[in-house]
Amino acid sequence: MNDSPEAPSPAPMPHPETTRTPPWGMVTMLEEGPRYRINRIVVKPGQHMSTQMHYHRSEHWVVVSGTAKVTCNGEEKLLNQKESTYVPMNTPHRVENPGVIDLVMIEVQNGEYLGDDDIVRFPEELSPS
Repeated sequence: MNDSPEAPSPAPMPHPETTRTPPWGMVTMLEEGPRYRINRIVVKPGQHMSTQMHYHRSEHWVVVSGTAKVTCNGEEKLLNQKESTYVPMNTPHRVENPGVIDLVMIEVQNGEYLGDDDIVRFPEELSPS
């Protein structure tokens, strides 16, 4: 009989910090592993991401600070600090910051493919206002 505890699974290695600065804010990749990616997203006041969807991944957004106006499959809702929402695959979605301070969110992407070429962007005139 072996009473020694099993060795824990190794934790995923943190991804070297990668930051993009689109006109609406900032995206920092915090960690990436098989079938998931974790991002810190900042949306400037009055700004928004383009309306988009993904065929191979879903997303879960958690608001850390500020207010998020989320449009998911045509339905709008406001999220405040400590609130979250789930964005299924194949669902048009968008987030904007209606507030006066930066919106900071943690985004968890899950799926079989997480490449940037799985982002389908909708024309701005079809986006909600």
